[in-house]
Amino acid sequence: MAALALLLGVLLQLSPAVPAGRGQQPWLVERPQPRRLSKVDGFSWKNCDNGTDPVEVQSLSLAPDPICIPGDLKVNLAVSSKVDLTSPLKVVLTVEKKIADMWIKIPCLDQIGSCTYEDLCNILDNAIPPGTPCPEPLLSYGLPCHCPFKQGSYSLPSSEFYLPVIELPSWLTNGDYRIEGVMSNGAQQLSCVKMALSLHSD
Repeated sequence: MAALALLLGVLLQLSPAVPAGRGQQPWLVERPQPRRLSKVDGFSWKNCDNGTDPVEVQSLSLAPDPICIPGDLKVNLAVSSKVDLTSPLKVVLTVEKKIADMWIKIPCLDQIGSCTYEDLCNILDNAIPPGTPCPEPLLSYGLPCHCPFKQGSYSLPSSEFYLPVIELPSWLTNGDYRIEGVMSNGAQQLSCVKMALSLHSD
């Protein structure tokens, strides 16, 4: 399920979904003259490892398209892992924005952008204290939310999340973005996923 956390983490950098009916979580830091995110569209994804990584996304779908904010988001995801996933799970995100005919790398500011997260396991432990139940919908489907993650296949059937009103930092504006997420443990690359999307803000 680390691949699930990686994928949702990429998306939630821009739009922090919470399970439907839950309260907001202030994941984004306020900036001067923030912009209100209203829509995400053109979402696409692919594995970028040529079939060599032990962790791969089998399927991923988001609905509706475009994603309206605020509003409900349905996520359907299946991943497989040929190895046990243990700490430290390093995640490197590269975020680029299209400007004219060029793709410009967005720097890491306040943990948003092209950031490196040294251990996903620690991040999960801080977000969900060990010993507490996993949040919905993981709990209902018996999916783990802490390391280690055993090898095998995991699937999240169509599950609904609520996207609250989101204020983006002023430097993150309308446009086309592409995101690459690479997960590794030591020298071993475990997973590579690329995503593309367009942001629309007011």
